[in-house]
Amino acid sequence: MIKAGELAAQALELAGKNAVAGISTWELDRIVNDYVVSKGGHSPCKGYGGFPGHNCFSVNAELIHGIPSKKKILKEGDIISCDIVAELDGYMGDNTRTFRIGAVSEEKELLLRTTEEALYKGIAQAVKGNRVGDIGYAVQTCVESAGYHVVKKYIGHGVGREMHEDPEVPNFGKPGRGPRLIPGMTIAIEPMVNQSTESVNILEDKWTVVEGNGKMSAHFEHTVLITEGEPMILTLPRH
Repeated sequence: MIKAGELAAQALELAGKNAVAGISTWELDRIVNDYVVSKGGHSPCKGYGGFPGHNCFSVNAELIHGIPSKKKILKEGDIISCDIVAELDGYMGDNTRTFRIGAVSEEKELLLRTTEEALYKGIAQAVKGNRVGDIGYAVQTCVESAGYHVVKKYIGHGVGREMHEDPEVPNFGKPGRGPRLIPGMTIAIEPMVNQSTESVNILEDKWTVVEGNGKMSAHFEHTVLITEGEPMILTLPRH
């Protein structure tokens, strides 16, 4: 899991470096997949439930599951959520970051900062003896106190040999509720945050999920290991 997480993190870092004005999300997908394959891994999103891309690239109001496209060209001021999963030797690393394309508006900046902060608030609760509800409560409190909305339709999850495993890890909840966290568990914590509403719509492509009012969305994610002590973030680039 450490090795898979490291590969996923390096692939995400590569996506961020190449996410510049003028590039298409199709080209980003090619660059990231080529890198993962070059390291002996593969991109399990390809074909998952029929998904046509190797990774998910969601721009501005798109929250998750954006399909890579030659027609979708990034421009200055955009934000793009890059959701990268890498499989290596039978294990999965799953991580997401919403990147800024050049200078972005203050409203986008605040949304991204809040969503990333919520991720780390959630991770801080991923300790032995806590419950899944403690993570969700921490994420939800951070997001809602800033005036934003957690999307309740989509949630985090266990991750290991499969991309999605038990337990479910919602971005909302009550402290002390839900499955107990025990050392050895690996989970994906992933705040998905909308600017104006918790509701979402799905586009005609049957994949791309967008903010219910067409406002901005952000998405940050790490794969985290529950230990005997502090939580260990597996999806960090270790050069």
